[in-house]
Amino acid sequence: MTESPLPTLTERKASMNDVPGIFRLIGFWADQRQMLPKSLHQICHAIREFWVSEEGGEVIGCAALRIYTQRLAEICSLAVAPGHQGRGIGQRLVQRCLEEARELGITRVFGLTYQVAFFERLGFQVTPMDILPEKVWRDCASCPFLDNCNETAVIIDL
Repeated sequence: MTESPLPTLTERKASMNDVPGIFRLIGFWADQRQMLPKSLHQICHAIREFWVSEEGGEVIGCAALRIYTQRLAEICSLAVAPGHQGRGIGQRLVQRCLEEARELGITRVFGLTYQVAFFERLGFQVTPMDILPEKVWRDCASCPFLDNCNETAVIIDL
C-alpha cells in the first residue's frame, strides 16, 4: 500500500483567488481581538501587499508588507490558521516580507503586535510609537482603538 504524499507548504505572493482565505484568517483572529478586522474590499485593494502560505490548496497563513515611505514599511495582517501555529509559517512569511523590503531598498520595517516575543526572536526591537508618525497619521488616527490601543510597536533595521 502506498502512502499519499503530504501536501506541500509554500509561501508565495497572493492573488485575487486568495482573498476569501485571507479574509477568513483575519476575521478569525479579529473575532479573538488579536488583530483589526479587514473587509473584503480592503483585502482586494491591498492584495499586492500580501504573501500567503498555502498547503493543499488552502491559505493557512498571510502577511502583508505595507509601504509608508521610500525607506519605511510595515509588516501587517500577519495571521496563521489555528492548528497550524508552531510550524514556522509566521516566521517564513515575515522573512518573505523582509526580503521584499530589502529588494525594494526599504531600510526599516516595523509592526504593531500583541506577539512581541515572536518578533524579537526575528531580530525586531520594541520601539515607542512616537517614532512612527507615518503610521499614526495614516492608520491610527481613524482606528476605533486609538484611545485604547495596547499593541506594541517593534522595528528592525535592514
